[in-house]
Amino acid sequence: MTMKNIISILILIALLVLIVLKLKENKEVVQDRIYHFDKEQPINVYTQKISEVSDNKEYAITGNFVPNKEVKINADIQGKVVSIYVDAGQKVKKGQKLIKLDASLLELQLKTLNVKIEGLESDVRRFKILAQADAIQAVQLEKVELGLKAAKSERASIQEKIKKTVIYAPFSGIITAKITEVGSFAAPGMPLLLLTDINRLKFTVNVPESEIDLFKNNASYPVKADAFPALNLTGRATMIGSKGNMGNSYPVQFEVKNTPDQKIKAGMFGKLILEQNISENIVIDASSIIGSGIHPKVYVISNGKAKLHDVVIAQRIGSEVVIGSGLQAGDEIVTGGFINLFDGANVRTGNK
Repeated sequence: MTMKNIISILILIALLVLIVLKLKENKEVVQDRIYHFDKEQPINVYTQKISEVSDNKEYAITGNFVPNKEVKINADIQGKVVSIYVDAGQKVKKGQKLIKLDASLLELQLKTLNVKIEGLESDVRRFKILAQADAIQAVQLEKVELGLKAAKSERASIQEKIKKTVIYAPFSGIITAKITEVGSFAAPGMPLLLLTDINRLKFTVNVPESEIDLFKNNASYPVKADAFPALNLTGRATMIGSKGNMGNSYPVQFEVKNTPDQKIKAGMFGKLILEQNISENIVIDASSIIGSGIHPKVYVISNGKAKLHDVVIAQRIGSEVVIGSGLQAGDEIVTGGFINLFDGANVRTGNK
C-alpha cells in the first residue's frame, strides 16, 4: 500500500469520527429540548369543597321570539296594482284597506251585463203575458227565465271579483315588507305585502328530556328579553314538544304579551327563567364532570392525589348538576386544571 493510499484512509477515518461526534452532540441538544413529563411532579388544579345545598336555584334557558301571526298578503284575482295605501313599518288595523287593483274592465263587463239583464227581465214579463194567452209555448218562457238566471249568476260573479280588487288587512299588525309597487301586475298567489302581528309573540326554547316534566300546558313562567333585561314578561306554555331533535331536546313554546309600545321585535333572543327548590343535596358545576352522562366521574382529592370517583347525576339544572350518589359533604373535587391530569396524579390545589 502506498503512502498516498494510507493518507486517504486516515482522512476518511477522521471524517467518520467527526460525523459521529457531531451526531452525538446534536442528539444531546435535541434530548435537552424535548419535554419529559414527570408523573411524580404535582399538577396545579383548582378545587372546591363540597357542601350540602338547601336553596332555590334559578337558571335560564335561551330561546327566541317569533310573531304570533305572520301572513303574506296576495291577490285573489289578477290585475294591475293602481293604489297602495300603506308602507313598510306602518301599523294597520284589521279590515283596513291595503291595496287597490284595476277594476275598470270588470266594471265595464258589469255594465254590459246589467243592460242584458234588463232586456231579459223585459222579455220574461212579455213572455208571461203571451203564455197566459196561449200565444206561445211554455218552453219558450222557460228558456228566457233560465237565460235571466244565468245572467244574474254571472253578474254576482263579476261583483264578487270587483270586491276582490280591494285588499284588506286580515288582522291588526305591522307591514314588515312591501313587495310590490303601483303599476305592477298582481296574480293569484303572488305576495304583495308581509303583515306581522307582534302584539303577542311566541317564545320557543329547547329543553333536555330530563327537564321536560318541569313544564305544564297553560302554566305561566317568567321570560326576559336580552335587549330589555329590565322588562318583566310572562310566558304561558302553549305547546310542549312530543318529538325530540338530534340533540335529544324538546321544543317548548310560550305565548308572551308584548309591551304596549311593542318593544319586543320578532327575531329577538330572550331567556326563560326557571326556579327549582333543592333540599339537602350536593350540587356541583357541570364542568367538573369527566366522561359521558352514562358513566360520569369526578376527580376527588385524597392525600394530595386526584382520584377518579364514579358519581350518579340525579338532575341537571342549567350549568350545574345535582349529585345523587358518589360524593358527600366535605369531599374536595377538582373544578379546573384538567390538562395532564390523570387518576392518581399528585396535585397542588387552589380555589378559583
